[in-house]
Amino acid sequence: MEQATTARSARVVTEIPGPKSAAVIKRQQAATPAALSLHLPIVTERAEGALLWDIDGNCFIDWAGGVGCLNVGHSNARVREAIVEQVERFTHTDFTIVPYENYVTLAERMNASVPIAGPVKSCYFNSGAEAVENAIKIAKWHTGRSGIICFDGAFHGRTLLAMSLTSKTHPYKAGFGPFAPEVYRAPFPHALRHGGDAGAATAHALDSMRRMFDTHVAAETVAAIIVEPVQGEGGFIVPQPEFLAGLREIADEHGIVLIFDEVQSGMGRTGKLWATEHFGVEPDLILTAKSIAMGLPLSGVIGKAAMMDAVPDSGIGGTYVGNPVAIAAALAVLDELEGGVLEAGVRLGEQLKAAFDEIAAADPGIAESRGVGPMRALELVRPGTLDPDGARATAVIEQAARNGLILLKAGVGGNCIRVLVPLTITDGQLEESLQILREAFSATV
Repeated sequence: MEQATTARSARVVTEIPGPKSAAVIKRQQAATPAALSLHLPIVTERAEGALLWDIDGNCFIDWAGGVGCLNVGHSNARVREAIVEQVERFTHTDFTIVPYENYVTLAERMNASVPIAGPVKSCYFNSGAEAVENAIKIAKWHTGRSGIICFDGAFHGRTLLAMSLTSKTHPYKAGFGPFAPEVYRAPFPHALRHGGDAGAATAHALDSMRRMFDTHVAAETVAAIIVEPVQGEGGFIVPQPEFLAGLREIADEHGIVLIFDEVQSGMGRTGKLWATEHFGVEPDLILTAKSIAMGLPLSGVIGKAAMMDAVPDSGIGGTYVGNPVAIAAALAVLDELEGGVLEAGVRLGEQLKAAFDEIAAADPGIAESRGVGPMRALELVRPGTLDPDGARATAVIEQAARNGLILLKAGVGGNCIRVLVPLTITDGQLEESLQILREAFSATV
């Protein structure tokens, strides 16, 4: 008797794009700016867990997760119910005009969650870029200084100051200057660029920063150092704990506010609620967004109470910030993460690491398999060099999409395949998607 085979989740029954998607995309091109280019030409109809269906009847396994916004999965039932319940009560008042309790409850829970000693307070906004901008405002007011230090490969958003802090010129910065003043950029340690020697990369980065105080900006004029504990758009580059500890030491020595941007790495992406927890280094402020509310617009700045309280009345805020519907979603997301999703993420990270290490070992065009927990990436280069191979990364993504897997790129050279899959993906869906990924690499050698 023939053994039954496991039903596949991914199912592509049309060309990509299918005819219905193609028709909508034609309308989109006529109705929206060309700058809103589409990563993949598929039009979503519905999504659940780690699966996404388009309007042509194709089903994809989604490793993009709304660019890291869906750690608890698409249409998570608990979060969905919380959203509906809140919508039925009220949708908006502006918290500083007529407050609501769930904002306070979220602040209490988030304050207790961060690895920051002493009294902690938090405030909420709409986007990651808004969290960045407001964290810098807090740091400037607290210190009375104007300078900001950021890093090569960083991504902090696309508003004026956030764009000034972002490192990738195309497509994020070219043609949009002049940028915000008093922004200074330091090297970020990337072991691959130092012959695989993480210690040497760390020493170079910290030495370069200390030298900046002699050659670029006086330490006593620097308000903040802002850093991603694991770089996101930069290619999921993981520094040694010694690097972040060195930043803490420098910040303490000169009275500088240390900001950890966890917009992409937080809310369970690394298998812990905060990537910071992997490094044992305490920042002054932590930023969150993306997966905090399952894709609803919400972000936050969480940090030392003395710094948060330094800002004068109405120095931070906004009409829509901390919207009650998004806050309700965030509380449900925390329930999901604490109720087993974090543990699932740890196991997923182990599975992805084993598979990615194996794929990298067999492919001379993959320079490195890296990451923390399920926040993982493969860096593609031209064999025998460290030259970025962005063209192959694009080819891998297109080949995978034809077989039902949605992938994203990252890296300054657009040459890294990164994973932002919902942590709720099933074992069967994971194995199926890994097989699609292996086949995409084989087909693009």
